[in-house]
Amino acid sequence: MSHKAADRSRAERAQAAAAENVRQRRRRRLRWGAMITLAAVLVAVVTAMMLTSRPTTSEATRTAPDFTLTDTAGVTHTLADHRGENVVLYFSEGAGCQSCIVQMGELERKAAELAEANITVLPIVMNTRDQILRDMKTNSVTTPFLLDDGTVAQAYGTLGNGMHAGLPGHSFVLIDTEGQQRWNGEYPSMWLDPAELLNEIRDRLDA
Repeated sequence: MSHKAADRSRAERAQAAAAENVRQRRRRRLRWGAMITLAAVLVAVVTAMMLTSRPTTSEATRTAPDFTLTDTAGVTHTLADHRGENVVLYFSEGAGCQSCIVQMGELERKAAELAEANITVLPIVMNTRDQILRDMKTNSVTTPFLLDDGTVAQAYGTLGNGMHAGLPGHSFVLIDTEGQQRWNGEYPSMWLDPAELLNEIRDRLDA
């Protein structure tokens, strides 16, 4: 090979190497750009999840809407039947929501404290009797659940506030002995420590 040919060959190899370096740098920039974009998306998603899982509460008062519902034990309840008691309506997604059933089980453990404060907890679900009874049995929950077709959940503003548009959110409504709604709380995390619930109730009843 002549010197000129060798020089051309070296120059071509150098050009090819330089072009490859440019391509590699471009690929690295693209990868970094994609990683930064993905990280930004993940941060946005996590932030949105945190924001939407925050509890919201209201102390707006009103005369609580009356209702008539039958529970899983076949007993019919109206809100008027419980006049003279402090009533906590516990709305949830019910069957298939493990934390919802566990929540009621943990409230049962506070039965003595609830009774001392003259508090009756009425859990309300939009399930069939058989559906919720299966989950109650699995979790050893004995408090009868009131069966709603969505009318009561709608009246109390909890319908569609959870993960499913057609079901209630994880909500508590406090109604005093005179039938006045004193407080409501929405808990998208699907859990409220029973001790915290008792504190919320006592604070509102003592106000």
